[in-house]
Amino acid sequence: MTLSLSVRIAEGFQSKEEASMSLGALAELAAASGYSALCMRASQVGVHSPKAAVQDAAATLRKQGLGVTMVTGDFDIVYNNDAGPNCLRQIGPYLELALALGAPMLRVALKKEEDIPWAQRAADEAVERGLKLVHQCHTQSLFETVDGIERTLRGVRRPNFGLVLEPANLELCGQDYGAKTVRRLAPWIFNVYLQNQVLKPDGKVTLNTSCRGPVAFDLAPIHQSDGIDFARVFEALAAINYRGPVTVHQAQIQGDSVESAARATASYLTGLARQFGVQG
Repeated sequence: MTLSLSVRIAEGFQSKEEASMSLGALAELAAASGYSALCMRASQVGVHSPKAAVQDAAATLRKQGLGVTMVTGDFDIVYNNDAGPNCLRQIGPYLELALALGAPMLRVALKKEEDIPWAQRAADEAVERGLKLVHQCHTQSLFETVDGIERTLRGVRRPNFGLVLEPANLELCGQDYGAKTVRRLAPWIFNVYLQNQVLKPDGKVTLNTSCRGPVAFDLAPIHQSDGIDFARVFEALAAINYRGPVTVHQAQIQGDSVESAARATASYLTGLARQFGVQG
């Protein structure tokens, strides 16, 4: 298992464009806390960034001995808005960004069936560079439900196009995120995103889903005992012999410092990986 920290931890939940920490400080924290890689997003560096800024970011990560598990190259993908799939229509700059940062995979977005042929073309271009494309389990996309995820992946039909398994988004959409689902989606799981939430009618955050309407919840630290059953997730990953990246995809939570959250989460997830034999 490669334990990866998303730079999202230094973003607000609703504001994903401005980072609360420099990449240098975040990389130093990640290395000191036991992470071996960062998951990069446009709040730190993206296709909008000057070439020199991308090179500086790569040098900063090398200095701390960190790899990059995945790149999300623009804000439209992050926001999962209608412009998100535009990355598929001009994938070249995103591939160049991934290569410059040494990342093996890129996150993309699909919203409608007509995005599938563009995903195929983008995947064909990516494979020529030795790169993979992935789509996160996400509300209001073709990757909301387990049926929709499998149907879309079979429609794309590219071995270098896969899935970022994300239990919290599956839960929001009323989907199982345990052994049955992990087994079903196993051939396509290239990355795992973990974030925590507690569903409640009066939750402070509400997200819209296509399959069940608005869903309210509170954000919670990953190491908090209620919310997502992470032991169940790791048990399911162990059953399919998963050894890929496990990425902390947690937004900054009000009242909890980035430093304490990063350290506590690394300790908790490392313990689960050891318990279920996923760490090697």
